[in-house]
Amino acid sequence: MTRMLRIVAGIALLALCFCCAASMAEEQVTVPILLYHRFGPTVADSMTTTTKVFESQLQWLKDNQYTVIPLRTLVNYLRGEGPPPPPKSVVICTDDGHKTVYSDMLPLVRKYNIPVTLFIYPSCISNASYAMTWDQLKKLQETGLFDLQGHTFWHPNFKKDKKKMTPAEFQKDLDKQLVTSKAVLEKHFGTKVDMLAWPFGIYDDELEKAAAKAGYVVAFSIDRRNVAKSDNLMTVPRYLMVNADGSGPRFEAIVTGQAQEKGHKTY
Repeated sequence: MTRMLRIVAGIALLALCFCCAASMAEEQVTVPILLYHRFGPTVADSMTTTTKVFESQLQWLKDNQYTVIPLRTLVNYLRGEGPPPPPKSVVICTDDGHKTVYSDMLPLVRKYNIPVTLFIYPSCISNASYAMTWDQLKKLQETGLFDLQGHTFWHPNFKKDKKKMTPAEFQKDLDKQLVTSKAVLEKHFGTKVDMLAWPFGIYDDELEKAAAKAGYVVAFSIDRRNVAKSDNLMTVPRYLMVNADGSGPRFEAIVTGQAQEKGHKTY
């Protein structure tokens, strides 16, 4: 009887060790989200990544056996609704809806056959000279490579607005930024918009609660580090990419998680 108890105890201990090892391995899974804004042949401003640099980064990822996965795949894992991403996974997204996403980024997305998530603020679409049109966004969606998600209604600076508005005015504006923008995008694209990118990377407890109430299951900051399972779903970090990140050691440091910085940007 004693020998049988020892066998059972041994099996239980092995099972426990296996579960702990699996849990530790899962906790070590981290994924960089690379955030772009604009593209072009030259650096027009601080948010521009030249098309040449962007393609060199995509080629580096391919040459080094990295897999660009849909953002939704990562979100499902973070929410406990899907398996861990494969080793050496990367996510690519853009904010705002600049016209160069259509003219410069799209050909490379097709060439490398990678998924991209676009965070759009609808007030600029088919209005601002720098932005895409609704028709162009629809064509991106039809490729099956682009997922379109929310970036508020007109890209406000919540920190500044809160100081100059009354609480009632701020709440009304917040509803428009989070609720109305979501409804507009869902109507145009016929899909569920439940992911949000914080404008300027600004967030706080009040904003996080408002986003959750509006129906967003996850929101993204520009905290410069890899994503881990332990991250707050309303402040998931992303790397804001600039042209100087290149495709050499600096880019490699970002992708491998060696370029992480604590804290978040405020404006």
